[in-house]
Amino acid sequence: VQLQASGGGSVQTGDSLKLSCAATGRSFSNDDDELGWFRQAPGKGREFVAAIRWGAGSTHYADSVKGRFTISRDNVKKTMYLQMNSLKPEDTAIYYCAAKQGGMYGYWGQGTQVTVSS
Repeated sequence: VQLQASGGGSVQTGDSLKLSCAATGRSFSNDDDELGWFRQAPGKGREFVAAIRWGAGSTHYADSVKGRFTISRDNVKKTMYLQMNSLKPEDTAIYYCAAKQGGMYGYWGQGTQVTVSS
């Protein structure tokens, strides 16, 4: 699986951005297959943001983004999205998309920078 993230940018506090993650290669066919977004802020470790089960579409979020971010996917286009609203400076990070197959996140995209200024 190859993942290509896009959509990052520089915005002001309260603005919105929509990230995309296009998947190519191996298909997602297992109900447990999952795609997720992670982020890494300067000087910090990578943290989980949100994830979506490819089959059922069930989602889960980090507490820090609940109510502001929405993850979705388009099965036909094999693309995952992260709609980010009410952005805060603490959301500034490199955002990575990843795919979980066989119980672990083994495939990672290259990351896209999101910068939120106050």
